[in-house]
Amino acid sequence: MTATPTTPRPEAPSDEDYLRLDQQICFSLNAASRAFGSVYRVILKDLGLTYPQYLVMLVLWEHGELPVKKVGEHLRLDSGTLSPLLKRLEAAGLVRRERSARDERSVHVHLTEEGIALRERARQVPRRIGAATGADLEEIRELRARLDRLTAALDAAALEETPGCV
Repeated sequence: MTATPTTPRPEAPSDEDYLRLDQQICFSLNAASRAFGSVYRVILKDLGLTYPQYLVMLVLWEHGELPVKKVGEHLRLDSGTLSPLLKRLEAAGLVRRERSARDERSVHVHLTEEGIALRERARQVPRRIGAATGADLEEIRELRARLDRLTAALDAAALEETPGCV
């Protein structure tokens, strides 16, 4: 009987290994986010949009007129961050903000004709971003699904850590 060669098992990481920067998932996600930001900056320059403005436009192209609060919910942004974005998009002639006739506390965001027309020019953005990743469509879908699960798990963990939350 011949002995089969065994692959050496990697050693279990030490406590010190866990404190290495290259072992931090948050750092890897942040670095990837910054790299995406650099690519988006180049691609979106032709549209005259920043990445956060592009995200607002994506929400409005998908859902149409929305209250500011709903736009913020879709993007996970508070009104203090969202209001300046909307103000710049309005100054660029892409959106219009109006107080609700039914509830004056609520402000609705509408796309202008120029904002609607920009959608056609933006169609090439996802393909260009996809090409920049070097990943095929299935890999991108799998990564998105894993990131969505990670986000949900972190949201749940944050709720558990928040005093007074059930």
